[in-house]
Amino acid sequence: MVSSDPREEVLQAWYMDDSNEDQRLPHHKEPKEFVSLDQLAELGVLSWKLDADNPDTDPELKKIREERGYSYLDVCEISPEKLPNYDEKIRSFFEEHLHIDEEIRYAVAGSGYFDVRDRNEAWIRVWVKKGGMIILPAGIYHRFTLDEGNYIKALRFFVGEPVWTPYNRPHDHLPARGEYIKNFVEKDVANHTVDATA
Repeated sequence: MVSSDPREEVLQAWYMDDSNEDQRLPHHKEPKEFVSLDQLAELGVLSWKLDADNPDTDPELKKIREERGYSYLDVCEISPEKLPNYDEKIRSFFEEHLHIDEEIRYAVAGSGYFDVRDRNEAWIRVWVKKGGMIILPAGIYHRFTLDEGNYIKALRFFVGEPVWTPYNRPHDHLPARGEYIKNFVEKDVANHTVDATA
């Protein structure tokens, strides 16, 4: 079945295998088990396909920024040539962590993987390519790595002053983690309980 969701041209998601091979490989399960972008949204992970060649004039990006209050923007380029202390940094990005604010990334060139946990703690790999924008909610455990292309250029957005402090797992005591569990984990469990008795 061919998807009619244009976002899937620039964003794809699937459950990961348990292999410890190179983190930049796709790590598909066998057989492959894809995850829809709507399923990601149920975990609080939002996504868009935008015009990466014209981010300054893209009306859709402008609308998202206004609606969500993203007043600050910077550019992050990750590759062995562009990022000082590359090996150390890429290892730290791949440590499982959370933030107390949303993490907003918009790939305007290259690509990379954002891995997020589902409600049962299984890893879902989200491949973000040029034109893909992803928002990870505050409090979700996640990690990032480049893919085999070894390059991404991403716009980062913030509400007010930029804050990107990672809190490596476990940081379950943080209010942002409690809010995330209440809004996206327990909420769904409660819904399924209701469905089971209906």
